[in-house]
Amino acid sequence: MTKKARFDGYGKLLGPLEQDIMEFLWKSGEASGREVHSGLASRRVALTTVLTVLERLVNKGLVAKSKGESVFLFRPAYTKDEFARAVSQDVFRGIMEISSSGMCASFVDALADADPEELERLSSLIETKRKELQSKEGG
Repeated sequence: MTKKARFDGYGKLLGPLEQDIMEFLWKSGEASGREVHSGLASRRVALTTVLTVLERLVNKGLVAKSKGESVFLFRPAYTKDEFARAVSQDVFRGIMEISSSGMCASFVDALADADPEELERLSSLIETKRKELQSKEGG
């Protein structure tokens, strides 16, 4: 059974080596520690360091570990999109505790600058969520 990952705000984002390991696992799907190490050869990091970071990611609930024929195999516990969504939700909740109206206004401004077409998608998501909440209240 995979541990449920906890995203506790800003300090729980991945470090650079953790990010590289997760990127490798998202691309490969599953790999041994040695395969992950080989995939990160350009980083010039020791195999023991990679194994330690993999274990840390297992303990955080971000990587699942299973016994292969002769080695342990590691795979992401979440897809990249699931991870991004969970982290985003956690960060947004933290900011909303400070100022929900400020966070929403900043988000809309940043989205308009980065990708104006996404504003329409956001509007659609808001409407869908609004209808979902209304049906829960009425039912």
